[in-house]
Amino acid sequence: MTVPTFADARTALQQHETSCTALVSSFLDAIHARNEALNAFVAVHDENALAQAQAVDVALAEGTDLPLAGMVMGLKDVLCVKGEQVACASRILQGFESLFDATAIRRLRDAGAVFVGTTNCDEFAMGSSNENSVYGPARNPANLDYVTGGSSGGSAAAVAAGLCHTSLGSDTGGSVRQPAAFCGTVGLKPTYGRVSRYGLVAYASSCDVIGPFGHTVSDVADVLQVIAGHDPSDATSANVPVPNYRAALSESVAGLKIGLPDEYFGDGLDADIRAAIDEQVKRLEAAGASVQRVSLPHTSYGIATYYIITTAEASSNLARYDGIRYGYRADLATIRNDLATERRTLQEGIAEADAHGNALVAEALEKQLAQQDSVLRRLYTDTRTQGFGAEVKRRIMLGTYVLSSGYYDAYYAKAQRVRRLIKQDYDRAFAQVDVLITPATPTPAFKIGSIVDDPLTMYLNDIYTVTANLAGVPGLVVPIGTHPAGLPMGLQLLGPHFGEERLLTVGQQVMQG
Repeated sequence: MTVPTFADARTALQQHETSCTALVSSFLDAIHARNEALNAFVAVHDENALAQAQAVDVALAEGTDLPLAGMVMGLKDVLCVKGEQVACASRILQGFESLFDATAIRRLRDAGAVFVGTTNCDEFAMGSSNENSVYGPARNPANLDYVTGGSSGGSAAAVAAGLCHTSLGSDTGGSVRQPAAFCGTVGLKPTYGRVSRYGLVAYASSCDVIGPFGHTVSDVADVLQVIAGHDPSDATSANVPVPNYRAALSESVAGLKIGLPDEYFGDGLDADIRAAIDEQVKRLEAAGASVQRVSLPHTSYGIATYYIITTAEASSNLARYDGIRYGYRADLATIRNDLATERRTLQEGIAEADAHGNALVAEALEKQLAQQDSVLRRLYTDTRTQGFGAEVKRRIMLGTYVLSSGYYDAYYAKAQRVRRLIKQDYDRAFAQVDVLITPATPTPAFKIGSIVDDPLTMYLNDIYTVTANLAGVPGLVVPIGTHPAGLPMGLQLLGPHFGEERLLTVGQQVMQG
């Protein structure tokens, strides 16, 4: 399949060989032809996309400079677009329409990008396979029986299948990078604070980052150039100058110091993935980079630390979904009827116990009657029980537990201290080297349904990605060929805070071979 890149589209537009409207129409045709099998898009906005494209064509004819004119994008179902549904692939937000644009969306639209639809994901971005979606799993374009990775699986699959030039995802513990590796695309997790989170529905606020997918490092760099930068609407947005990312693509890797962390190349890593990474390292050395071993000694604590901190933040962030103000609401009539039936049953039981002189039973039933839920309490309980999926409920319960009285210091506070140690590991490593090379995933993509009922095994798929979120450092995944099983493989590059330029330079060299 010919891969449609934005660079090709930009050249065709500049040479008046096509129009933005024609490009968008072509992608919409591809989506309608292939998406039923892939389930990458959960909503396609034909009319809005064509209207955007026509507006871009008019602006170009008037001489307006639009750096992303002709870029066709998909947007993960956790990003707010004014007037469009944002449901986070959850029943609890079905029918909710955003009242505003996320900052990243506004900047992309102003630059000429066109959004063709909303992409599938794990519910509230919680998952490593895109199987925790109310819409069902997205499917890997390389083999429809296999997962796309998660949580931004639909965004990765849409790009890999040629249904859009680029897409946006979010990365809390590898949710851009893991799907990129599984689907064979480029995926970037920027430094925490580099891209505004305003308009991104929160999972774990101290780890969430918006990041792009693309066919090429160049396409990803173009998106980052537009969405990066300080935003006063986001208190965590860093006021740090944005460099010229496109210029970084032409830089040489000669003289760069590359580190290979010992902890990332041990047991559990697929032998073919390791061999593919070793080959890339040799090519970088031949291009003038130097390579050395480094250590990130607290890596083994990453999964435990991540799943304590992020579930604690999730339990707080998701408390707002109560069925009162917006989103899914349990049926009030059913609740009232159920409560009335329960009340009658208890009252009849009390009367029967009294008639038989069974004071203990009567007393127990009276206590139940006194403690019966109010309509409001039952509404809240039923709404969240029915509205959230199993994985989201699991993480809410875990997070509530680690924050509870008597366990806060034993779990949450300790995890925060370990998080500092993990960050210090990266600080020491980047005092020695410019970039780290690691695997992105322990294995290629796995079959849909094969481990969905084994949460621990599923969580361990994030072992190479979660520490970057805990430390806030940027990560880039680039494809490095096809596994003997016929599935894509990816290599991960990690850099110091706000070191995306170095990652793009090395990523470009890897993809050029």
